[in-house]
Amino acid sequence: MKRTYQPNNRHRQTTHGFRVRMRSTDGQNVLKRRRLKGRHKISA
Repeated sequence: MKRTYQPNNRHRQTTHGFRVRMRSTDGQNVLKRRRLKGRHKISA
């Protein structure tokens, strides 16, 4: 049986990457909230 997580960096970036987050207002709000919370990494 295959394990659940099959990592793929390209898919990771195109789904959760910084540039994707910046594309929409909602994504920008995600980054803003994470900055305010003091996250070490704000996006993948």
